[in-house]
Amino acid sequence: MIDVNKAITTTAKTGKIQIGASSALKSAKTKKAKLILLASNCPQTVKADIEYYCKLSEIPVSVYKGDSSDLGALCGKPFNVSVLSIREPGDSNILKITEEE
Repeated sequence: MIDVNKAITTTAKTGKIQIGASSALKSAKTKKAKLILLASNCPQTVKADIEYYCKLSEIPVSVYKGDSSDLGALCGKPFNVSVLSIREPGDSNILKITEEE
């Protein structure tokens, strides 16, 4: 089992991430994301939109157990992050979380 928190922090430092629902939707529509993480308290309408486009683009979606403030802290941001798009995993094994679900 992988440490999701550590994987997110490593990805934020060594990989390419995008923060926010609008960039996640764009990444899903253009198939640029490898994985999209949703905070547990992500608004239902945003979650539904992202899941829909990810299904069309065959991009895995994972719901992070923590809320948006936890996700923001893991990314090293002083604000809440409800949606995180992973474009490049960097040195992390973040993409393996989809294998565990």
